[in-house]
Amino acid sequence: MNKQKQIKLIKWLKQQSIIVKKWIYLSVLLGIISGILIVAQVWVLADILQSLIVYNQSREQLLIQFILLICVFIFRSIIYFIRERVGFICGKIIRKNIRSVVLNKFDELGPIWVKHKPSGSWSTIILEQIDDIQDYYARYLPQMYLAIIIPIIILVGIIPINWVAGVILFITAPLIPLFMILIGMGAADINHKNFIILSRLGGRFLDRLRGLDTLRIFFRAEKEILDIKKVTEEFRKKNMDVLRIAFLSSAVLEFFTSISIALVAVYFSFSYLGKLHFGSYGMPITLFSGFLVLILAPEFFKPLRDLGIYYHAKATAIGAADTLFTLLTSVEKKLPNAQIIQKIPMIQSLMIVAKNLEIFSHDNVHLVGPLNFTILPNQRIAIVGHSGSGKSSLLNVLLGFLPYIGSLTVNGIELRNIDIINWREQLSWIGQNPNLPEKTIIDNICLSSSKASSLAINTVIENAYITEFTKYLSEGINTEIGENATYLSVGQVQKIAIARALLKPCHLLLLDEPVASLDMKSEQSIMNVINKQATKQTTLMITHLLDEVNKYDQIWVMSNGLIIEQGDYNTLIQSKGLFNQLLNYYFREV
Repeated sequence: MNKQKQIKLIKWLKQQSIIVKKWIYLSVLLGIISGILIVAQVWVLADILQSLIVYNQSREQLLIQFILLICVFIFRSIIYFIRERVGFICGKIIRKNIRSVVLNKFDELGPIWVKHKPSGSWSTIILEQIDDIQDYYARYLPQMYLAIIIPIIILVGIIPINWVAGVILFITAPLIPLFMILIGMGAADINHKNFIILSRLGGRFLDRLRGLDTLRIFFRAEKEILDIKKVTEEFRKKNMDVLRIAFLSSAVLEFFTSISIALVAVYFSFSYLGKLHFGSYGMPITLFSGFLVLILAPEFFKPLRDLGIYYHAKATAIGAADTLFTLLTSVEKKLPNAQIIQKIPMIQSLMIVAKNLEIFSHDNVHLVGPLNFTILPNQRIAIVGHSGSGKSSLLNVLLGFLPYIGSLTVNGIELRNIDIINWREQLSWIGQNPNLPEKTIIDNICLSSSKASSLAINTVIENAYITEFTKYLSEGINTEIGENATYLSVGQVQKIAIARALLKPCHLLLLDEPVASLDMKSEQSIMNVINKQATKQTTLMITHLLDEVNKYDQIWVMSNGLIIEQGDYNTLIQSKGLFNQLLNYYFREV
C-alpha cells in the first residue's frame, strides 16, 4: 500500500470521527484528569515517605495524607472506568454508523453487485473488519492528544523539583515515537494483506460449507479441505507477521523507556553520593525529590508507550478501511447521475419507454442494448430467448439494480431520477432464487403487505398451493422455516415467493421464470393463477414455457443483448424467425 493511499485512508477514518468528536474529547479530558491525579498521588506518597523516614513523624500525624492518598487512588479508578466506558460508547457509535453506511451502500448498488463476492467475504467485512477499527477511535485518537499533554503535566510536576531529570526525560521522549514510526511503517500494508486473506478464507469456508453435500457427491470434499488448509496457513503466516511487528515494537518501547529511567536513576545515585551538585536549584537532593521523580518517570513514558501500542490499532484500522473505502466509493463511472429526484403517484398506471437503452454491470461491462421499446399501461409482455441473451438484465434495470445510459422513462420521468423507494413500492417481483428473510411462512408471505386482509392472504395461499404442504405441518403457516429456508424444499420456497408477489398491490409485475422450480402439476396450476393476475397491471414475464406466451399481448425475443423480434404470438409464428425455432425446439423436447 503506497503512502498516498494511506494518507487518503487516514483522512477517511478521521472524517468518520465527526459523529463521535464529543466522546473523543471527553476521553481526552478524562485522561488529562487522570494524569493530574497521577502527579498528585505520587506527590502525596513521596511526602508520606519523606515524613516517615526522614522526619520520623508518626502515622497518626500523617492521617490526612493517608486519607488523601486513598481518595486519589479511588478517584483514579473511577476515572479509568468512566474513560473505558466512554471509549466503548465511542467505538459502538462508529461501528453502528459505518455498518449502516455499508448496508445502505449494498442497497444502493443492489443484489447484482453484492453477488460478485461470496457471502462469507461480506460477513468478514461487515462484522470483523468494522470491529477492528473500533480501537482507532476509542483508544488511538484520544491517545494522540494524551501522548503530548500528560508528559507536559508530569514535566510541570518534575521540573520545579529537579530540572536535570526534566531535561533527561524531555530529550529522550521523542525517540520512542520516532522509532515506533520506523518500525510500524509497513504494519498497515501487512494488516491489509491479512484482511484480504481473512476475507478469502471466510468466503471460501462458508460457500464450501453450504455446498458440502454437492462436494461429497462429486468426491471433491478432500480437495476443498486441502485448499482451505492452504488459505488457513497463509492467514497464519500473515498473523505471525503482525505479531512480529507488535513484539518488536514492545521491545523498542521497553528499551528506550528503561534507558531513560536508568539515566535518571544514575543521576540521583551520584547526587545522593555527593558526586553531582546541580539540578535542585541549589537545594540538597532529598528522598522526596528522588522518589517523586523516579516514580513519575515511568508514568511520563506511559502515554508514549500506549501510543505505540495503539499505533497498531491505527495500522489495523487502515488495513480494514481499505476494503471499506473501496466499497463505499464504488460508483458507476461514465454513467449519467440522477438530477432531480421525483416520485410517481401510486394511483397512476405505468407507461415505460426506452430509447437507445444500454445496460451495464457495476464494473462497466456492457450487458444489453441498445434497446428501443414502449410498454403501454396494463400491457402483458412475455420475454423469451436463450440463456445469457440479456433477459434478466432487462428486468434488473427496471428494478433499479443496474446502471444504464440512454433513456428509460416511466410516465415521462427518467428512471434514474425517480425516488427508488417510491418506485419499488409500485413493483412486485418473483425471481428464480427467491429469498425468505423472515422466520415463519406467513411472515414471508406478508413481508411487504403487512396490512393485507385475512381474506386476501388466504386467497393467495390457496392460489399458490401453499396449503398442499402446510396442512402437514403442526404449526401450519406459522411454521418456522429455518435459516435460509433450510426446512423447505426449493419448490415450496418458490410457492411462498409467488404468494408474496401476488399479495402485494402493484402497477408493474416482473416475473423471472416464476415456476422454474416447480413440478409439472404445480407449474401449470400456478401459471393459470399468474396469467389471471397479469391482466390487473403491466406485466413483464421471462419464461421458458412457450405454450403459455400466446396469452400475452406482446412477445419479445432476445438474443445477444438485443430484442430481435417483437409482436403478438400469431405475428411471430408467421415470421419464421428465432421465436419459431425456439417454439419448434420446445414442443419437440416436451
